[in-house]
Amino acid sequence: MNDRQLASLWQQRLSTRRFKVKAGEIIEARASTAAEGAAGLRTEYHIDHDRVVFSTAFRRLGRKTQVHPLATHDHTHNRLTHSVEVACVGRSLGNRVGAMMAEQGYLPEGITPFDLGMVVQVACLAHDIGNPPFGHTGEDALRAWFRDARNASFLTGLSEAERLDVQTFEGNAHGFRMVSRLEMYANEGGMRLTAAALGAMIKYPWTVAASPKPGKFNFYQSELAYFEAVAEALGLPRSGDRWGRHPLSYLMEAADDVCYAILDLEDAVEMGILEVEEFERLINPLAAAESGRVWESPGASQRCAMLRGVAVGRCVNAISEAFIKNLRSLTDGTFSESTGAKDLLAACPEDVDRVLSEAKDLARRRVYRHKSKVMTELAAYPCLASILDVLVPAVHAQVTGSGEVDNRQKTALSLLEVPVRREAGLYAAYMEVLDYVGAMTDNAAATLAREISGVGII
Repeated sequence: MNDRQLASLWQQRLSTRRFKVKAGEIIEARASTAAEGAAGLRTEYHIDHDRVVFSTAFRRLGRKTQVHPLATHDHTHNRLTHSVEVACVGRSLGNRVGAMMAEQGYLPEGITPFDLGMVVQVACLAHDIGNPPFGHTGEDALRAWFRDARNASFLTGLSEAERLDVQTFEGNAHGFRMVSRLEMYANEGGMRLTAAALGAMIKYPWTVAASPKPGKFNFYQSELAYFEAVAEALGLPRSGDRWGRHPLSYLMEAADDVCYAILDLEDAVEMGILEVEEFERLINPLAAAESGRVWESPGASQRCAMLRGVAVGRCVNAISEAFIKNLRSLTDGTFSESTGAKDLLAACPEDVDRVLSEAKDLARRRVYRHKSKVMTELAAYPCLASILDVLVPAVHAQVTGSGEVDNRQKTALSLLEVPVRREAGLYAAYMEVLDYVGAMTDNAAATLAREISGVGII
């Protein structure tokens, strides 16, 4: 691949085409920003940014779990603060990579380094937008209900692919559903983000049926056709039912990894789960040149913050250089096959990859299984199950006509924001249930479960 071919591929990978759904068909949406672009007010990627930030789904992340469900500590992260911080790191990565590509003559004409930064920033802002209440525990609780043998009768009539979707709630796939269907232009293309932004937020470009790794996929059957249009616009390589990843998705993934590896431990120090000295010993190798400044800082929070800032800066430099070093294989979709690396961090200098891996391991051993977190997570299972116990039988009765919809079920159906239409079928109805429950904040789910149980009604 010569330099001209490389720049041509990047022109396609940064496609600003948008898609909408009309009468069930995926068609190109008319660009509405020509005047703004000509005046230098907002680029297409800036419009993507604003659509994500002003969405209700993004706002709800402020009451969704990052690590600690229903946390009462004022300084711990929720999904919103986490997403904003990931977006900051992602923007820095995109800007730096863009500047390095421009210096070497690889950027297409009309594209600036800041365009790359904005695309990665948008992908980072949206990367957790589909997470359910209670985080990964919520995902597992929703899966467990539909996989429970006692609920098997509700799945009769679904195809194998539809059954897998319903039984495998996945935050990544629901995030793509959120931006491509549910928010803004509901059922007509969602936010209608640029193909570049959508491609950059996809880590697992396949359905659950085609997933090489159980439970990791990025779109349901209901959004498969939409993704196919996006992938074609971007020119992503396809092999059977899987596609190659967009190169900028690796920067989004790296930004997320850096933030949760370091900041989850910083939260643990704030909550007294870890000692500040443990944090310093682990992270200090990434900031050895500035360790004196860190150790002189007053207070545990400030010491952690200063050390974190220097460490993140080191990671940004290392990840950017790894990206440029592997630019061609990242661009043509052969990165993992040609390098044997599962992600960009694995292609970074050994000390960077090692420290972040050790940080994740410490979090798994000491933070994610801490009693203060585990007890709330256990409660998430009956909480979400109690909601599904009410909604799914009502939806099933409404769609299949297998029995009379009684008054209790009619009341349950009224909870859903979208009326259940019998003609749409059982799969679409169950996806609407998962849309409703998955969109809830931790507080909303806990409150609804308590209210429908009758506890505290008087």
